[in-house]
Amino acid sequence: MNFTTIEYKKVNEVMHVYEHKSGLKAYVIPKKGYFKKYGTFSTHYGSINNEFVVPGEKEATRVPDGIAHFLEHKLFDQKDGSVMDKFADLGSSPNAYTGFNKTVYLFSCTDKFEDNFKLLLDFVQNPYITEESVEKEKGIIGQEIRMYEDDPSWRSFFNLLGAFYKNNPVRTDIAGTVESIGKINKDVLYTCYNTFYHPSNMVVLVVGDVDPQSVFEQLEASIKETRSKQEIKRIFPEEEKGVNTHYIEQSLEVSTPLFQMGFKDHMFELKGTDLLKHEVAVKLLLEMIMGKSSGLYNRLYGEGLINSTFEFDYTIEENYAFSMFGGESAHPDRVRERILDEIEHLRKNNLDKSSYERIKKAMVGRLLRQLNSVERISHLFISVYFKDVNLFDYFDVYDKITFEYISEVFREHFNREHMALSVVKPVKGGGK
Repeated sequence: MNFTTIEYKKVNEVMHVYEHKSGLKAYVIPKKGYFKKYGTFSTHYGSINNEFVVPGEKEATRVPDGIAHFLEHKLFDQKDGSVMDKFADLGSSPNAYTGFNKTVYLFSCTDKFEDNFKLLLDFVQNPYITEESVEKEKGIIGQEIRMYEDDPSWRSFFNLLGAFYKNNPVRTDIAGTVESIGKINKDVLYTCYNTFYHPSNMVVLVVGDVDPQSVFEQLEASIKETRSKQEIKRIFPEEEKGVNTHYIEQSLEVSTPLFQMGFKDHMFELKGTDLLKHEVAVKLLLEMIMGKSSGLYNRLYGEGLINSTFEFDYTIEENYAFSMFGGESAHPDRVRERILDEIEHLRKNNLDKSSYERIKKAMVGRLLRQLNSVERISHLFISVYFKDVNLFDYFDVYDKITFEYISEVFREHFNREHMALSVVKPVKGGGK
């Protein structure tokens, strides 16, 4: 069996790559001496993919919101029982999650790897969906949706996305709404499965002390797909560069207001390592501006305007991108103005190069430490795979990124006109 081996000498890591005749790509990242083994089977299909052209058809298909997440739930029900029970019998820990642009099925184990891996490959390729089971699942997922409707952190996040975007499906809860899942039936689930679960739209990753040859041979025996690879046309609505609204608020049972704010970004059209470079730049800038070692963070913390819940991140995917930062604060509006003042100060006085160099070094160190965990390797690999890069490309990006590039991204991204604030306030006269 032919497969490719790629060495990453800078970080003393190796990756083995195999492509099945169906178009499925599989990767093994060996970790000699590690007890835990981690397997994932992922598809480039998430909650934002609700309008598309089925390969071989001409007209677009529009499906209800929440269907990718619904399908993830249904795959665990097989004709002969629950897949979760089968993994439990093998002594492993299975899981799955649906994001905006991917669905991931996984397990971790310390022994019986081949049996666990076979079960993963088998159940993801063999959906068993009946109208009766679909109706039952609507009740289960409906409860989950209602629970998240009352979750302050969840609402502050999705309200911010609604402030950023007017039309983009990323503004809609991954699970959909009670109304949207009510429209789901067996036929539409199979339409989405047959479209997005073709092996050529998927990837297999195994991390741990395993033999790559054996993994790829097992994969070769398990993949039954005979349909030829066809491109899926994904349709997204038009979206303006500006924000939908600069401020949004909601009242829920909280004792202290929660907030999320950030900057909408339009650089998602970047591809490959250029996209990765932009992601690293914004994350580095966020750390420089408001990380725990920054003057701004310590002033805000010292004045009681933020607390230890304050955190930040940056996301860039195929049709959306944004920075986000928030936590608890009695005065979210003051936090916003202080951050904007700091950004204006840095525009006039320039970024600190020594801070950039120190934080860049620290971020590389954190990335290196993640390579000691099979879970973190898997998560990081899947988080960037469908952007046509792999996790080891980060190290090249860090080598090539410059202070001048960081300064340019700073001027473009931190634009006051592209900022929005989402606040979840205590119910008047209420609270916890």
